[in-house]
Amino acid sequence: MIPVDRCAEQTVSVKGGSIDAWYSGKAHQHAGNLQALSAPGGLPLWIAEVEPGSVHDLTAARAHVLGALYAAAATGLPTLADSGYEGAGIGIHTPIKQPKDNQILSPDNRTYNRLLRALRCLGERGFALLKGRWRTLQHITVSPSRIGDIARAALVLTHFEHDYIPEIR
Repeated sequence: MIPVDRCAEQTVSVKGGSIDAWYSGKAHQHAGNLQALSAPGGLPLWIAEVEPGSVHDLTAARAHVLGALYAAAATGLPTLADSGYEGAGIGIHTPIKQPKDNQILSPDNRTYNRLLRALRCLGERGFALLKGRWRTLQHITVSPSRIGDIARAALVLTHFEHDYIPEIR
């Protein structure tokens, strides 16, 4: 989520009411929702177009990236994701939720969650590189629809800074 301050766009909620499109209930502020892919070592590789903060992570991923992730999963490359992507489909690994009624996860499932968190932290470094290094991504004061352009420019500069030249196919 990238915080923004220019937010007057209205949209219709799932329940049929009018809501502010850029308000994120998850972040409790106005923000843009960016989806990104990072390499296992933490270098950000790709950034999607920005979605309003009211859009759920899974909805944004379905619109921008899940098709490519399914193709990668078919070739044996899994994707590690947070619990917001639960139900995303084959090849998208998410944490196992705590059972209801105060039951405890089995040791195998707890171990799976720990391993997933440990591996995901390396990928989360990609967002930390972008938001920590490029101050403009810490708070956007232009139109929120420009966040994607700004983030992609920061991505190119990050690639340049880390001497990463992507393979063009």
